[in-house]
Amino acid sequence: MLKMSILRSLVPIVARSHGWRCFSTGVPSDTIAELNKEMESIFGESPSPSPLGSSPSPEPAQPSYGAEDLQPVLTHTDSSGQAKMVDVSPKEDSKRVAIASCRVLLGKKVFNLVASNEIAKGDVLTVAKIAGITGAKQTSNLIPLCHNINLSHVRVDLTLSEEDSSVLIEGEATSSGKTGVEMEAMTAATIAGLTIYDMCKAASKDISITDVCLQHKSGGKSGSWSRN
Repeated sequence: MLKMSILRSLVPIVARSHGWRCFSTGVPSDTIAELNKEMESIFGESPSPSPLGSSPSPEPAQPSYGAEDLQPVLTHTDSSGQAKMVDVSPKEDSKRVAIASCRVLLGKKVFNLVASNEIAKGDVLTVAKIAGITGAKQTSNLIPLCHNINLSHVRVDLTLSEEDSSVLIEGEATSSGKTGVEMEAMTAATIAGLTIYDMCKAASKDISITDVCLQHKSGGKSGSWSRN
């Protein structure tokens, strides 16, 4: 505190001797040097840096972001927000697998008709299975920005659930190529569900298709993913 008081008292003296004008915003650097010499002659050492100096304050540290902090982007839009088809030519070929599912709630009456194969249009589950496989192969014709993929395998399974009078549908698509087959698997499941509705709508209009979702995918740059 004593050093600071002496320092403050010396500032105007040294400044006037050199014809300088002191302002509250700071003191000329050569004034600080002169004061340091005065303090060293009095105390035998240079004073520690004081708030009278004009050294700029350090810049605040900027946060660093890892890959996991990057926000996801939509790949089917260009820089102006227009729809585009993704160019997959730079990607590496890999085995791609995707599994999707949905549930068709029939109601007790229609469920019994399907289970006993008494629907007027015929075997509901077999027709829906074939429709799901066909639908997967037509995905790029139904969804405009999907790529035309050479599928190596399509599986559609339909399971009757007496507990809630429903049909659980699972669709799986497999390919070896540059882009995933998630849409093919989801198309397989949903087309099968729509076919069940078409086959059974004469018996009930209260049928609903629910819980359409991806269950699993593997292959490609993003690797494997499964729904919890």
